[in-house]
Order: sequence, then C-alpha cells, then structure tokens
Amino acid sequence: MPPSSGRSPGCCRRPSKGVRPTARHSTACGRSRQSPGVENVWDADEETRVVDLEFTDEQEMFRRSVRELFAREFGRDYVRGCDRDKRPPTEAFQALGALGYLGINIPQDYGGGGAGAVDVAILLEESGRGFLDLALWVFRVVSHGGHAVSAHGTPEQRERYLPKIAGGELSVCFALTEPESGSDAAALKTAAKPTGAGYEVTGQKIFCSGFKVSDFVLTATRTSTRERKHQGITNLFIPTGSPGLTATPLETLGHWPLGTTLLHFDQVEVPEDNRIGPQDGGWPLLTDMLEYERLCLSAARTGAAQAALDDTLDYVKQRHQFGQPIGKFQAISHKLADMQVMVDISRMLVYRYAHRLDKGVATARDAATLKLYAAESYKAVSDLGLQALGGYGYTMEYDLQRHFRESRLGTIGGGTSEIQRNIIAKTMGL
Repeated sequence: MPPSSGRSPGCCRRPSKGVRPTARHSTACGRSRQSPGVENVWDADEETRVVDLEFTDEQEMFRRSVRELFAREFGRDYVRGCDRDKRPPTEAFQALGALGYLGINIPQDYGGGGAGAVDVAILLEESGRGFLDLALWVFRVVSHGGHAVSAHGTPEQRERYLPKIAGGELSVCFALTEPESGSDAAALKTAAKPTGAGYEVTGQKIFCSGFKVSDFVLTATRTSTRERKHQGITNLFIPTGSPGLTATPLETLGHWPLGTTLLHFDQVEVPEDNRIGPQDGGWPLLTDMLEYERLCLSAARTGAAQAALDDTLDYVKQRHQFGQPIGKFQAISHKLADMQVMVDISRMLVYRYAHRLDKGVATARDAATLKLYAAESYKAVSDLGLQALGGYGYTMEYDLQRHFRESRLGTIGGGTSEIQRNIIAKTMGL
C-alpha cells in the first residue's frame, strides 16, 4: 500500500534496483546502463537464455500499491460508471500522477523514476487489471510521451515536456493511421510543408484514441517524397487545440471512456521546435515507439485478462446448478483451466520481453510474439468467461460483456494479428 504521506514507492522516485537478470535501461541520450545490484544470468546459457522472472521486494511493493489503490479508491462501481457514462477516469489518472507513477520511465533529472521496462510492465498490468481504459491512457502517456521525448527529444524538449508528463499535467495521444493507410503505415500521406518557422500540416488521421483527454497529439507526417516510403517521415508534437485541427468522434464497440476520433488537419501551423527527432528521418522513432507500445498494450491486456478470469472464477464458485457449484462440472472447470494457462503464458511473455528490452536485446519477433499472444489470449479468455456465465454473461449487469467488447480491439489496433504473424514468419525465412 502506498505510504500514508502520499509518496510513491521507491521504484518511482529513484532508479529501480532491477530484476535479477542484467537489465539495461535506455537513457535520455540513447545510451544504456546496467542496473545496480543485479546478477548477470543471461550469459550462462545463451541457447536457452535462462532468466529468473522473480520480482525484487521493491517491485512487489510497487505492484501491491497499484493494485490496492484500485481496490481502495477506484473499484468496480467507479469503472462501471466511467464505462456507462463514457466518462474519462480523470480522478484515477490524477491519483497515479500524484504518486509519481506516470513518470516511471522518465529520467530522474526531469522528475521521473528512471525505471526500466519491467517496472513499466508492472504498472500497466496492474492498471489493466483495475481498469483497462485507464491503463490505455497511462500507456499513451508513458510511451508516446515519456518514452518518445526521453529517447528522441532535444534537451530543451525534455525540460519543457517531461516534468509535466511525470506529474500528470500533460497527456499525449498518437496519430499514425490514415483512412488509406492502416497496416501499411509507412504509406501515410498527411503532409507537413516546411515554412521556415515550422510546418503547415494538412491531411487526415483516423482511430486516434484518447484525443479528448490529450494536450498534444504526436503526429506522423510526410515532409518529402522519397524513393522509399519509409523515408521523408517527420514526427510533430501538435497541440490538440490548434486552429485548423478538428476531431470527429467515432462510435465504437468498446473503450467508451476515452473514445477514438477522426482528425482533420487544415493548414495547421506547427512551430519548428515541436518536431520530435529529425526531419525526414522519423521512421526509426515510430518503430522504436511501436515496439515499446507492444509491451505496454500487452501488459495492460494481460491484467485485463486476469480480471476477466477472476470474475469468472468467482461466479462459477458461487453459482449452483444440480446441487453443486457449476465450477465442479468438467465442462466449466476445463474452461477455467484454459483461461488460467493463457493468462500465465501471456504474463510470462510480457516480462520476458520487458527483460529483453532492459537488456537491449529485444527483437521485432519478440515484440510481435508478445502482441499476438496477449491480444488473442485476452479475446479468448473473455469469450470463455462469458460462455461460463451463460445468459448472465450476456447482460450489461456483469463485467464480462465489457471484457468481451474491449478484447476485440486487441487483435486489430496497434498492429493486427495478421501483421504480427507476417513479422514472425519473415524471421523464420518464410
């Protein structure tokens, strides 16, 4: 539980002591450093890459503090109210900011915790277990804000943005997908015309989630036409209230509290110092951020899958038919066993990938494997849970319907399952 003084656990006030494997955290200057007080077990067996997934005492305290915050202050009634009223979970977001959790991966020099990917995964998993929509808000701030600016911003941009991000005063969303370019993300056409003082942005973006709670939208634009479509891309921090920028809400199956939007840019003026990374060389930032995003999304959905499993388990223990709890029937118990296996595997993949990110050896296949499995397993767990609840699962009174609706996005957004399989197959020489 967080200390009564309101201070956060140590992992958000100083660099994490790390996990037992050697962990390397990316610094704001792009270098890596080894976490103090850890043992190197990675080099002992390169064939199997044996790794101890046990958390440190500090990380366990952090995990408990996030979980207990939700149980104590933002429980089931709060989550249901936000979902029903399509209301952003602002109070919960501000509480995480007050505890310093939103700056978990931001360097200490800028008011953050200086922690690595494992600690980020803990935050996202426990947030997803408490309230998935809140976790997705946190993920955007951590990934598109803290990570993008720390790793790719200028010193002036770090000074300007990072302290506010760490304190929960500044939220960021991301605009990459366009009506004519989804999985083929590098085919984007939204134009940013250099003007001398900055850029003039014209075009459209779609499925920009979290726009209504954001102060800036990190926008991938095209500043020049090159032979290769991955060239000529420039990333801009655009204020959401900019003249010429309009947002049209889209009605969706789930994720109602934050929503998603169609953005229209009509000669939106953006100053030069709002560019993140080099002009025409923005694709590496996008690939770096998308791989980091896959950790965050997968951790959050693993937590949500655990919540769906918890609800299902409680129900099948309490619901009686034919003189006994329905969980005693093999047709039901096997569903729960399958759900447990999927959640366990998803969690192991999350922390394996987090360890590899911290060590600097994570690959595109690692990211694709995690994204694919975590998304597909959350969908399967939600479906099995709803089936176990029978007719009650189909009512809005129970939370399985929300998991069922929201899990469906996981195999589409942030890279479809088909694209993840393409990436994996390519690494196999196929």
